[in-house]
Amino acid sequence: MVSRVIPVDDFDLVIFGATGDLAHRKILPGLFRRFVAGQIPETSQIIGAARTQQDDAQFRDAVAAAIVEHAGVKKNDPRLVQFLKLLGYVAIDATGQGGWKELAGRMRADAIHAFYFSVAPSLFGDLAERLASHGMAHGDSRIVVEKPFGRDLASARALNQTLAQHFDEDQVYRIDHYLGKETVQNLMAVRFANILFEPLWNAQYVDHVQITVAETVGVVGRGSYYDKSGAIRDMVQNHMMQLLCLIAMEPPYHFDPDAVRDEKLKVIRALEPVEPADIVRGQYEGDDGAGSYLDDVGDPDSRTESYIAMKVRISNWRWQGTPFYLRTGKRLRARTSEIAITFKEPPHSIFDDTGAPKANELVIRLQPNEGMNLKVMIKEPGPGGMRLVQVPLDMSFADALGAEGQDMPDAYERLIMDVIRGNQTLFMRGDEVEAAWAWTDPIIDSWEDSKRRPEPYDAGSSGPEEALRLMHRDNRRWREIRA
Repeated sequence: MVSRVIPVDDFDLVIFGATGDLAHRKILPGLFRRFVAGQIPETSQIIGAARTQQDDAQFRDAVAAAIVEHAGVKKNDPRLVQFLKLLGYVAIDATGQGGWKELAGRMRADAIHAFYFSVAPSLFGDLAERLASHGMAHGDSRIVVEKPFGRDLASARALNQTLAQHFDEDQVYRIDHYLGKETVQNLMAVRFANILFEPLWNAQYVDHVQITVAETVGVVGRGSYYDKSGAIRDMVQNHMMQLLCLIAMEPPYHFDPDAVRDEKLKVIRALEPVEPADIVRGQYEGDDGAGSYLDDVGDPDSRTESYIAMKVRISNWRWQGTPFYLRTGKRLRARTSEIAITFKEPPHSIFDDTGAPKANELVIRLQPNEGMNLKVMIKEPGPGGMRLVQVPLDMSFADALGAEGQDMPDAYERLIMDVIRGNQTLFMRGDEVEAAWAWTDPIIDSWEDSKRRPEPYDAGSSGPEEALRLMHRDNRRWREIRA
């Protein structure tokens, strides 16, 4: 199988915060890989912008070092040498006037203009205002904004209103890198390009859905940020909400940005309020090799959760009565992200007790070893009667697609190319962000009012014992967390 690489049009991309970690670790290495793949025209410009005073040559040296480290190439690789010719740098004062005239002077009238805000959300408004005042917020320009997009409904609305003063909604790309993952996009392909699953994709046949995003790392090094956010703001309100929407949404009339996002918005608006008894919050404790959450954030009184598990219900015809179980946490047993759709057992078994059929299960692995696994019942080989055994029909992208499955584009690569194309399908719309916060805010408010501490759990475990009981009381079990 040969993948098609479709070049994008000539563009000028400005990366605000170009000296930061995200730019060096993800954005610039991703752009290099797209350049090597032949997707970026050699006439394009990539302009770094930040407070640091440096010239083009110094910026190129720093980017070269980052690409060598994160993209696995040698410093003298001719492809890297060629890519660095696209780069330039302007020292910018985000809240003042320094550097803006020079930046405007570098932008070409005949190229697509894109501006990546890889900075703190507090600077979004200042950047948007200065782009507009210096004539760079015209109709064909677009801006990319990173999460967190607000920390509650009020701040999200304020950010939306600020950006709307200078850019139309179809110019604003709210990026969630989870939506750029190959397997996440395959959720839509599996559902809507195959008649096999869609007739069964409802409460009549699905017993429950589990969405798990587990990490082995703690918050050391970013504790000051994380302690103000917690698992619900850092993961549930955005990444996991997007996965939930893609699983639960109705078929859009077309694979079109607003058609897809309209259906996702309907799911969020159909979410029932979550009862306190259906939520478990946790904080990891330390072990011999590392500190506890409280150690990592430097606050012995912190009530911020590093783990959350919850039972969510959707009030619509398709999903009424089918629970969705979400869990995510730091310092867990393994790094894994997956969605498991457990179907109901057959209504009647014609086999004896030793061969009772088990429920079918479709597991979509997002990371690591991206792929899908469908568990079905078959007869156990050999004589001795009809004995049933559950076996997996396992498909990993690496095996099924060969070299292409092993070298899939990073999520940021795909999403940035979509920005240049002007395709907003995999980006969040303003009303979608606000609806997600409207559902999340009451949950957070109830925690703050109760002042309850999160449940402790051992680093390297599956999470708090209370999370196990959340499932056990429904006569269900969490899937094992394993890589």
